[in-house]
Amino acid sequence: MSAIRIAMTLVGTAVTMSRHPVVRAGIRAVASNPKAKEAAISATRNAAYNAGVIARHLVGRKDR
Repeated sequence: MSAIRIAMTLVGTAVTMSRHPVVRAGIRAVASNPKAKEAAISATRNAAYNAGVIARHLVGRKDR
């Protein structure tokens, strides 16, 4: 499976999960608590960074 297809599948899954009422309630609960909100932001940034690292390893850099 190509990297683009995997990315599209992950985005579709994320959108579907975000529409679930339990997930929405959890997001509202985190948004109302400043400490939990900061932890969620930090976890999201770390996950995005790690996804970028993995993508660079899979695809490779253009300048090499």
